[in-house]
Amino acid sequence: MTRSDGRQADQLRQVTFQRGWLEQAEGSTLVTFGRTRVLCTASFTAGVPRWLSGSGKGWVTAEYSMLPRATNTRNQRESVKGKLSGRTQEISRLIGRSLRAAVDMEKLGENSILIDCDVLQADGGTRTAAITGAYLALVDSINWAKEQGLVAGDPLIDSIAAISVGIVSGEPRLDLHYDDDVSADTDMNVVMTGSGKFIEVQGTAEQEAFDRDLLNQLLDLASNGCAQLTALQQQALAQ
Repeated sequence: MTRSDGRQADQLRQVTFQRGWLEQAEGSTLVTFGRTRVLCTASFTAGVPRWLSGSGKGWVTAEYSMLPRATNTRNQRESVKGKLSGRTQEISRLIGRSLRAAVDMEKLGENSILIDCDVLQADGGTRTAAITGAYLALVDSINWAKEQGLVAGDPLIDSIAAISVGIVSGEPRLDLHYDDDVSADTDMNVVMTGSGKFIEVQGTAEQEAFDRDLLNQLLDLASNGCAQLTALQQQALAQ
């Protein structure tokens, strides 16, 4: 079936990474998945939360937000509302969990890395783009810390990438943009390591329930998509 952006069912959107997009941050990447654009920054600081003090272990956490005009109509800033939405909190935690899987906290030492993912423009897949781009910002922040002599050894365990998949009009599709997402019978977000292991699978049948065969097809699509993203990440880091 023809998708509104002309892609095949198993085709990623055009993906780009612009490392060092911000001068001040220890690590930063502007990531694009088609029309979705997310600015990911990684801030390296000495010290850890109180509950980790004295443990010899570091910490990685994340915050996610969308600019008011990231979508077709303006949304009020959550800071003005006075509280974060459940969606914002859930995505922030997902990004943090995903990136912690890439880091050996003992080798990081008692240091913290705070990831900020700000959606500049949304066309579906903002959380998966955020995770994929944030990994590059994380790498650059750790490399900065190593150059400064703040971290000994290499805390990185593996790379991290994420992609959305879904079933639209009975067809499994990779990397859902907005038009796919709003009409999907099933929507799933998959986070994987560069070595091909699953970190998290979030899947829901919005309309019709799916069987094991369709689930396997979605996971295969996601695995192939994440492998392509991993290759693109490696290319970006080699530049």
